[in-house]
Amino acid sequence: MPHIDPDVAAALSLDLLPNLPAAPQLPRRDVREGMLAQSVDGMSGVAVAGDGSLRVDRAGFDPEQPIDTSFDGEGWRGLRVFLAAARTRRGPVKLQLTGPLTLGIALAEAGVETDAAFAAAANAVTTRARALVSYASDALPGSGLVVVLDEPGLGAWGSDRLPLKGDDVVDLLSSGLASLGPRVVTGVHCCGEIDWKLATAAGPDLVSLPVTPGLVDAAPTLAAFLERGGLIAWGVVPTDRPIGTDPDPLWRRLADLWCDMTRAGCDPIRLRQQALVTPACGLANHDPIQAAQILDLTMGVAERVHSQAVAIRMSVGA
Repeated sequence: MPHIDPDVAAALSLDLLPNLPAAPQLPRRDVREGMLAQSVDGMSGVAVAGDGSLRVDRAGFDPEQPIDTSFDGEGWRGLRVFLAAARTRRGPVKLQLTGPLTLGIALAEAGVETDAAFAAAANAVTTRARALVSYASDALPGSGLVVVLDEPGLGAWGSDRLPLKGDDVVDLLSSGLASLGPRVVTGVHCCGEIDWKLATAAGPDLVSLPVTPGLVDAAPTLAAFLERGGLIAWGVVPTDRPIGTDPDPLWRRLADLWCDMTRAGCDPIRLRQQALVTPACGLANHDPIQAAQILDLTMGVAERVHSQAVAIRMSVGA
């Protein structure tokens, strides 16, 4: 989110995303709320530069050293304010963490040897994930949790930036998801074009992806994921270009994609009944007014998806 005031950001999320509000990250308020900065918080030998990139002191860096999982620092203020604002909520909330692949890439690019970088990333993510679930569960005992690993690094698979075999990618991601525990709806988000076989093989309950024509090629993979009961969060509202104020063109774009994916083998009922609707990616590069508009459009498309899903359920007598 682009906000400076965490109270405003939390209120906006709770108001405009009533079904599944998301805890805001506010990197404009403080660079320590950036996704990479949060992921290395409490990790010895790693510092965050003013631009949000990582700096590693090799003498003080130990990939096996436990990390400090306190949520007291400035990097977690947006989370703390959100949990306080949602304390009376009884519905689910969505939280997010940087995934081990993305963190491993960042550590390697900061100068850590590849094996050590991904080992440290795996340790940091699993430790932080357990701590986050415990912290949020204590703060919101009446709410369910949806926790998504943010993995833009998946888009680097097959390049020198992510020099791991497919099985190793799946194992790292699977371990991160498993650390969230059995009572959490777990997810993987990537707002780029990736091989969704890797993400779904790791065993998430949910995958979050942008609405692009290229998803038709992934239809067999996503069809199998839906058959297993998986949920898909469709990033239907673009966050990289100007948009209007009418949700109908966005809804038609999603519906057209679903028609193409149905022809490619997806179950049309599952596509609609196991769907969530989201912005395509984060909103930190927008201003607060644009962010609110994007969330409002998201709810507009979601209402259309919900209406169609209910109509389908009634037509088949469910």
